[in-house]
Amino acid sequence: MGAAASPPVDGHQPGVRGWWLVAALAVTQTAGYGVLYYAFAVLLHPMAATLNASTTTVTGALTASVLAGAVLAVPVGRWLDRHGGRALMTTGSLAATILVAAWSQVQTVAQLYAVLIAIGATTAMVLYEPALAVVVSWFPPHQRATAVLGVIAVAGLASTIFMPLTGALTDRYGWRTTLLTLAAVHGAITVPLHAIAVRKPRQPSTIERRPTRSDRALAVRAAVRDPRFWWLAVAFVAHGAAMAAMTVHIVGFLVHHGHSTTFAATIAGLLGLLSVTGRLLLTGLHARVRLTTAVAVVFTVQAAATAALLAVAASPIGAAAGVVAFGIGFGVVSLAKPTLLADRYGTTAYATIAGILTTPTTLAKAAAPLAAAALLGTGGYPAVLATIGALCVIAAAGVLTHTSPSSVSPGPPLVEARSHQRPTHATGQRWIDVNHSHDQRTRSSDWTN
Repeated sequence: MGAAASPPVDGHQPGVRGWWLVAALAVTQTAGYGVLYYAFAVLLHPMAATLNASTTTVTGALTASVLAGAVLAVPVGRWLDRHGGRALMTTGSLAATILVAAWSQVQTVAQLYAVLIAIGATTAMVLYEPALAVVVSWFPPHQRATAVLGVIAVAGLASTIFMPLTGALTDRYGWRTTLLTLAAVHGAITVPLHAIAVRKPRQPSTIERRPTRSDRALAVRAAVRDPRFWWLAVAFVAHGAAMAAMTVHIVGFLVHHGHSTTFAATIAGLLGLLSVTGRLLLTGLHARVRLTTAVAVVFTVQAAATAALLAVAASPIGAAAGVVAFGIGFGVVSLAKPTLLADRYGTTAYATIAGILTTPTTLAKAAAPLAAAALLGTGGYPAVLATIGALCVIAAAGVLTHTSPSSVSPGPPLVEARSHQRPTHATGQRWIDVNHSHDQRTRSSDWTN
């Protein structure tokens, strides 16, 4: 990771500040996901009892929160491409902290929905999408995957850290005091780190101009007109739906097969740790095969694991093995997506392009548990797991089709042509000049072409 050996991105050396940024975002993402997302599952039943509402009604507030984040994905991406992440992420962290404190004071279901929707809006400003866009802007292609891994490998432990912490606090102090405590923890960690660590990459001395709105629009058009982009969207939407459905229904599935709730919850709790394992496994596979091939292999293993679970779930060892095999795919998209998008479409409009991909994926994640619940009522758990396995197969096929040379024309030539005429630097993102674009395409051709 030595900065001296790192080739620049448009003349930029990531240096110590770049890796300090990675460390800081790893911490803020862990706290952000732990407080703004995972704590909800622990607080669900205490909140429902206090508000005299069903767990289904209260769970709907989380769905609304996720949908609010999806709605803002593209606008937030555009802001990041134009202005960078410091002000956005600092403001979002401060707002989220205040809203978590407000969450502790809700007295009605309507108030709960209002607060959770507002929290969902802040997650679009502070969680993976903006954080990884900032990281992508700092690092050259050969270091980008390592930098992204550094953030998401640590953040993958958010559930492992914050769910037990939230449970212990709730048992001792009640859910309202727990939320006040979590708000204080979230604010103390995320606000100063985003304000101090998130910076634009240092710009070299030879700058012709910053890219205009039309430059960013050109990059976005090149992406959305590329059939490969939409095959990738198919893959990530299918996979996101499969992960969300499995996360919500795995405990019920295991209990249905005769296991105790404690055993089922413990096995399901492995998914957070396994997401880190899966990311490390993907990194190891990527050293030997194309990135898209490695991702497709992981998705295929998950499909096989769902089939195996139907056969061996009654056995504790079989249930644990099936969940472990399935769990290695949790989180791999978070690692693969920044690399695939940045290497193919550059970083001038990376956050906007990523936001376009995030919107349908997040919608699928929000809808999948409800659809699986409906399917459960008609076809039972075999139908639910068969559907999850089929979605993993679709995801693997979409990733592999994304790499098929015969299905698309090579590269986004308009972006490269514009870069050749005017190599520049985007505010908060790096504008790739023609020489770097050529070097980048050479490296990434081993994985994406």
